[in-house]
Amino acid sequence: MIEALRLEKRYGRKRVLASVDLVVPAGGFALVTGANGSGKTTLLRLLAGLAAPSGGSLEVSVERSRIGYLAHEPLVYRELTGMENLELYGRLYRVPERKERIGMLLERFDLWAARNELVSAYSRGMSQRLALCRTLLHDPDLLLLDEPYSALDAAGTELLDRELAALADGSARTLVVATHDPARLEALASSRLALA
Repeated sequence: MIEALRLEKRYGRKRVLASVDLVVPAGGFALVTGANGSGKTTLLRLLAGLAAPSGGSLEVSVERSRIGYLAHEPLVYRELTGMENLELYGRLYRVPERKERIGMLLERFDLWAARNELVSAYSRGMSQRLALCRTLLHDPDLLLLDEPYSALDAAGTELLDRELAALADGSARTLVVATHDPARLEALASSRLALA
């Protein structure tokens, strides 16, 4: 599904990625690690089509509408409720049986009771769980998750552990996860990329 060869990204004179090779088959789970500033976020942005490579080649064999991207920031509207956020994204992605899918995700990520509260009243962990709901809402074929455990409390971490294990367990879904805590996901990964 993903083939990157000698991939490079520069911003002006600053080289963020240099000669990165990454091959992820459909159904694979790639774990991307590296220190802050090593290019993990840039790599995921390139894979999502949000930035263009400066060099090398990149092929992502899935339509952009079939990508679920979780960024560092939750990318949800703070002035809307959790339910309104997911309704909006559900309409944008033309999710069939939208209300049922939204309800199921809100239940699964323990946000049902807070569904009608403004996101501005959510904790950072609740916002991150809502962002995960948004990312999964359209049942994407490729999931790109940038530090998905960021700001999650113990309960949210357990929820995400279960979700990622279920997604990686024999599904045709492809995952690329950038994390500072590779030990947590090591058992699920089919490939690893360490950025220097």
